[in-house]
Amino acid sequence: MQPARMPTVASTSIAPESSPAHHAPRDGLATLAIGAIGVVFGDIGTSPLYALKESFIGQHPLPVDQPHIFGVISLVFWTMMIVVTLKYVLIILRADNRGEGGSLALLALVSRHLGTTRWSPFVILLGVLATALFYGDAIITPAISVLSAVEGLTVVDGRLAALVLPLSIGILVGLFVIQAHGTARVGNIFGPVMLVYFAVLAVLGVTNIVVHPDILGALNPYWGFHFFLLNPGLGFLALGAIVLAVTGAEALYADMGHFGRRPIALAWLWIAFPCLMLNYMGQGALLLTTPASVANPFYLMAPEWARLPLVGLATLATIIASQAVISGAFSVTQQAIQLGFLPRLRILHTSARAAGQIYIPMVNWSLLALVIALVLGFGTSTALASAYGIAVTGTMFITSCMFGILAFTVWRWNRWLAGALTALFLTVDGAYFASNLTKIPDGGWFPLLVGAIAFTLLTTWAAGRKLMRERLAESALPLPLFVKSAQTSAVHVPGTAVFLAASAEGVPPALLHNLKHNKVLHARNIILTVAIDDIPHIPAAERTSVKELGDGFWRIVLRYGFMDDIDVPADLAKVEGCGAGFRMLETSFYLGRETLISSAHPGMSAWREQLFALMMRNAEPTMAYFKLPINRVVELGSQVAI
Repeated sequence: MQPARMPTVASTSIAPESSPAHHAPRDGLATLAIGAIGVVFGDIGTSPLYALKESFIGQHPLPVDQPHIFGVISLVFWTMMIVVTLKYVLIILRADNRGEGGSLALLALVSRHLGTTRWSPFVILLGVLATALFYGDAIITPAISVLSAVEGLTVVDGRLAALVLPLSIGILVGLFVIQAHGTARVGNIFGPVMLVYFAVLAVLGVTNIVVHPDILGALNPYWGFHFFLLNPGLGFLALGAIVLAVTGAEALYADMGHFGRRPIALAWLWIAFPCLMLNYMGQGALLLTTPASVANPFYLMAPEWARLPLVGLATLATIIASQAVISGAFSVTQQAIQLGFLPRLRILHTSARAAGQIYIPMVNWSLLALVIALVLGFGTSTALASAYGIAVTGTMFITSCMFGILAFTVWRWNRWLAGALTALFLTVDGAYFASNLTKIPDGGWFPLLVGAIAFTLLTTWAAGRKLMRERLAESALPLPLFVKSAQTSAVHVPGTAVFLAASAEGVPPALLHNLKHNKVLHARNIILTVAIDDIPHIPAAERTSVKELGDGFWRIVLRYGFMDDIDVPADLAKVEGCGAGFRMLETSFYLGRETLISSAHPGMSAWREQLFALMMRNAEPTMAYFKLPINRVVELGSQVAI
């Protein structure tokens, strides 16, 4: 299966790196750092609820003794140092695509610099695969986070166990229902709540470290190596649970566009990382004192009177973490649509102030259905831990591969330095990914199944869209020849006609069919192409290009970044240089509606053609996606064989 090439626009130029298109938050550093605590670190911040517990009593139980406790804590610390601090915070956050991060932004950044080379298909494959795996992670994270928090009720009182599942489902349903109303208001409390939560993590950790201060010795990397010497096979299998401590690390990069590199780095180095490690060491100290606490060391660290309030605070933290993942799924889907990897979907903006506050109904309800199915199917956070980790470690491993390509071909670092860092990251991420692959029979198949379905949809749409454009281009007439011949074969009427064209070259099918069947030309005819560039944002001053073709014809290209909101009428109203301004009551928009038919020599397999046709039929109508006035749109159909 050949991945489709990234969509490019040959007739437009990419702004330089110093372009004002660079997208950056404008709030103060401290404000952004607090915001990052609430959004970026919600997932990794709730890992103490289950990571250490699953390391000892999960799928591959470990002896609760001093060597294994020290070994696990040492591995958690050095994994955070290598994967989160060194790889993501100090290096990957510098790979911003005009201020935006994430797998698709990194894919666009690398593809733009590489151009068309032998590496291009491999890079695109990696970027699409990482995006596909993200959806698997987006489903499991809310389920395991909320379940692990609510399970704290069983520590408070064992008789409350029957409430865990219904309460968890109720919380998750409420979380997804409120998405349609936006999160701008409640988002203001995310940061402060998570600050309190991280402070509580630190306090709980310190109070237990004081009882057993020798746990601080676990930071010595010797214990990490010694852990594997005790039992290499069991140590390797245990990595599948230990890595749960850094799930959510990929969010540092994905959310860079919302907060910027410095606030995220500041929040991690001075708040999240210290508080997390204090808590993990506190749990380790508790286990040294009371090995039986391994049943739920997070809640058993707290005194009995504080456990119920701690359940409430942890539940709030998991809701916030889940909210960040859901918002991330919306953003990734929007990027995939704009870059040509998914069909148009209905996108609603829930905030008049923040362009990034969006809601995609199809994604929201699909996630809810799958999350509830997971909670009911697995039942406990321990069972869900068997499914968790593959998508995260797969994404991390892919990011390391793309870092290697970036360091060698784009940044052009010293080969020894680039090679050493790439080897280090691939070794660590590869070990964790390989360990998680052993979870496949016990639930790890689920994120892989979700990722495979998402990958098939992404690549099928991109490949089908590319084939359809090629077929349309093959039959397109040269525009200069058409303009000259059309003047004598049509009746001229007043007004403006806008013909949408997928390509900036040739005559759009809607124009050909209109002339063929109606034999009419308007006084002003606009051939409009909406082009999505592989950078996040295009400044308003650089959005429009106009070219006069003569005899009442103009070609207009509207350029958008893959994070920009598309509003064709609003941007046409700002166009100058092609006669009088655009008045919607005097403008008609002509759209082509293509129907796919089987070809004698199909460009892809029959089942993928059928899938592509199904996706086309269920895509958001062009007029709604481009915000065209409903009563000014004319659709003209044609058949395309791919």
